[in-house]
Amino acid sequence: MTVTIGRRELLAALGGAAATWPLAARGQQPDRVRRIGVLMNAPESDPSYRSYAAAFAQTLQRLGWREGKNLHLDLRWSAGD
Repeated sequence: MTVTIGRRELLAALGGAAATWPLAARGQQPDRVRRIGVLMNAPESDPSYRSYAAAFAQTLQRLGWREGKNLHLDLRWSAGD
């Protein structure tokens, strides 16, 4: 018994497979980690600027950003230089 497939059926089958292949190959991608750099114009020992940095980090957490999960926060201190 010979099974024949028409040109349209073949193209439809190949098109359907090609359309779903990129989605299957990608799978679940890990969340992208964003990086925020903050340059503080004070020495690291300045308590008022330390509280500003802590308030900034807490606000980001309230907005759903988690250090080490989807966020990397780089704090740098210039000590006024």
